Amino acid sequence: MDAGTGERLERALTGPDVWGALGTLASDPPPDLVEAVEERYGAAGPEQRRLLTWLLRSLGESGDPALLRLLERARGEHARDVLATAVQRGLRIPAGVLRGLVDDLGMVEPVVDAMGLSGDPSFAPLLAGVLDRTGLGGRAALALGRLGERRWTGALAERVGGVSGLDHTAFARALELMGDPAAVPYLVRWLRKGGEPAGDVHDALVRITGRNPLLPLWTTSEEYTRNARRAWAGVTAAGRVPPDLRDMVVESPSWARFELDEGRGRIRIDFDAPAAGSSRPRWNRSLFVGGEPLYRVGSICDTCETALRLLDWPARRAVRGAARLRGALSDVHALDAELLDASRPLLEELETGHYRVFLADLPLERVATPERSWWVRRWEDRTEADLSQEPDPVDWPGTEHFQLTHRLTEPVPTYGVVLPSQPLDALDDDQVAGHRVAIEGGARPAALVLGWVEDRWVEAEHEERFLVGTVLDGHHKLAAYAEAGVPARVVLLSRLEDNWAERDGWGARLEAVLPWPGASAG
Repeated sequence: MDAGTGERLERALTGPDVWGALGTLASDPPPDLVEAVEERYGAAGPEQRRLLTWLLRSLGESGDPALLRLLERARGEHARDVLATAVQRGLRIPAGVLRGLVDDLGMVEPVVDAMGLSGDPSFAPLLAGVLDRTGLGGRAALALGRLGERRWTGALAERVGGVSGLDHTAFARALELMGDPAAVPYLVRWLRKGGEPAGDVHDALVRITGRNPLLPLWTTSEEYTRNARRAWAGVTAAGRVPPDLRDMVVESPSWARFELDEGRGRIRIDFDAPAAGSSRPRWNRSLFVGGEPLYRVGSICDTCETALRLLDWPARRAVRGAARLRGALSDVHALDAELLDASRPLLEELETGHYRVFLADLPLERVATPERSWWVRRWEDRTEADLSQEPDPVDWPGTEHFQLTHRLTEPVPTYGVVLPSQPLDALDDDQVAGHRVAIEGGARPAALVLGWVEDRWVEAEHEERFLVGTVLDGHHKLAAYAEAGVPARVVLLSRLEDNWAERDGWGARLEAVLPWPGASAG
C-alpha cells in the first residue's frame, strides 16, 4: 500500500471537515484505498469505524469484498454496524457467517434484513418466529417476502389487519413481494369487514392479481376505503381484465379528458420495491415505460429535492407507434376525437386513473450539460437563505434532455423539463432534418408526452415546482423544434392521481402551471 494513501485517509478522519474529506476520497479514490481502509479499521475506535464502513459503502462494488471480510471478523456492535452497511449495499451474506451473527447478535434488524437478502429458505422459520415481535415484525415480513417463501403467505395475510402504521404497510408490501394469489381472499375479506386505511391493501391486490380497478376520486381516507371495498367486492382470484377507456370527451381544441379502468400499467409512476435496511416500506418511486424502470423519480418527501435519475435505457423502443397514431400526430392543430381514438392502443398501456390531455406549444431547448439544466440552475432562485448545501452537478438526470427556455409561473419558481425515453445522441439526423423542413413550412407535428407536476417545499424554506414530462413518441420532432427555434407542439397526458395536492384537491398542481403559452384550460 502506498504510504501516501494511508496519510490522506488519516488526515480525512482527523481533519476539521471529516465528511467533506471522505467524500473527496470516495469521488476520486486511489487504487489502494480499500486496502488502506481495512488496515486502518483494526486500530479505529467505534466512531471512526462507522466512518470507514460508510467510506467502503460509498466506493460501491470495489468496497463490497472488504465489507464481507470485515464482517467475518467483527463481533458485537462492530458486527452490527458492518452488517447494516452490507445490507444497505444489498449484499448476500454467506449462510455460515450469517448464522454466526445470529448467535452473536440475536434477531436484530440488520440480521433480519440480511436473511431476506440471503436467498436461503432455511432462515424462513426464524423470520416467522419474530413476526409478532414489536419493532421487528414488519422487517421479518419483508424478509420473508424477499425470500418468496409462500408457505408463510397465510401467516402474513392474517396479520395485515392486526398491525398499524409502517408495520401494516410492511406486511402488505411483503405480500406484494411474495406475489402469491393465495393472499387475495384474506385481503378481500379484511376489506369487506371494514379494515382501513385501505391504500396498502388495494395496492397489494393490484400487484398480486394483475387487476387495477378504477377508484372514484376521493377526499378522505374513509371515502377511499369505501371505494376500494366496493371495487374488490367479489374478487377471489388473480386474472387480468381488458382495459376500458371511458368518458373520453374533447372539452376544447386544446384540452380533453378520459378515464381508464384496468389499465395495463406498463407506463406508470410506481413505488420501488422496499429497500432492505430502510424503515419505510414505501419511499422511492420510479417511472416505468414499457414495463421497465426508466427514471428514478425519488422519494415522496415533500421537503426533499425534486430529483430524477436515468436508470437504464429500455431494451426496445418505449412506444411502438402504430401507423394510424403516427399519421394523426404528423400535423396537429387541435385536439379532436379522431386523434384520441388513434391513441387508444397507447392509452391502454397507462396506469388506471383519471386523465387530462393538453395540447401545448412549449418553447424547448436541448441541454447536454448539468450546468445548463434547470436541475442545477434552480439554485439561482435560492438567494434569500444561506443554505448549507451547494448546487451539485449530479442533481441532473444524467442524460441529455429538453427543457423549457424560461420558468413557467411566478411567484413559485416552476421549471419545465422533458426527458427522453431513448438516448438523444442516437437520433437519426435525416429524420430530424425532415421534421424541421415540415415545421418551417407551417406543419405542426406533435410529440406525445406523459407529464406530471412535482411540488416541493425544499428544506422547508424554498417552494418550487417541476413540470416533468417523458417522451413516449416524438423525439425527432422535439429535436427539430429545438433546432428551428419554434415552440414544440406537444400532446401531454397527465393522470390526476399523480397531481393530487392535499390542500387544494385533484388537478391543483396542474392548474398551478396552466395555461402555458399556446394552451388553454378551457
